[in-house]
Amino acid sequence: MEYKKLIIRGISYSQTQMGAYALILENEETGIKIPVVIGNFEAQSISLGLEKDIQPPRPLTHDLFSNFIKAVGYTLESIVIYKILDGVFFSNIMLKNKEGEITVLDARTSDAVAMAVRFDAPIFTTENVLSEAGIILELHETPDGGATYKIPDDIDDDHLKVGYAVYTSEELQTMLDKAVAEEDFDKALEIQQEIKKRKEK
Repeated sequence: MEYKKLIIRGISYSQTQMGAYALILENEETGIKIPVVIGNFEAQSISLGLEKDIQPPRPLTHDLFSNFIKAVGYTLESIVIYKILDGVFFSNIMLKNKEGEITVLDARTSDAVAMAVRFDAPIFTTENVLSEAGIILELHETPDGGATYKIPDDIDDDHLKVGYAVYTSEELQTMLDKAVAEEDFDKALEIQQEIKKRKEK
């Protein structure tokens, strides 16, 4: 079966489900995007997996499982989102041992993606999933480097630009250290983005 590669295009707060997020996956060849509804913990874990510079004081569940996979001599080769049924995505994690043997684990898609980002492993799906769940979605980049697929009408551009820009670099570093210590990783990621933007200038 021929698989289609997906990239993570962004994580956006869901405008339709309270406390939920939308993980936006995209097939670069076609521009078709798949929005996967995930919970707050999974959104946070995926974001931390993407941001290699931020390490929580204690390992999260996905970090623990990643460490276990490495400890027993396996590597995570890829994940495959192979089916969607009644709006629920089904995924497999493909593990390979030192002898080259493949072990396939069934997993929630949010967990599979959280693991993939920790191993820099590719994400694949099938043509059927793309045609059934894929949509042409216009994404809007936010000032902090994230993305959203719906910006409320009552929020103007000037309001969106208000953030951590008013703080000095020293203040940002202090805030970052405090946020990590308090395990407020959403805030830590926002601050980290601002620090990165300044270093790139």
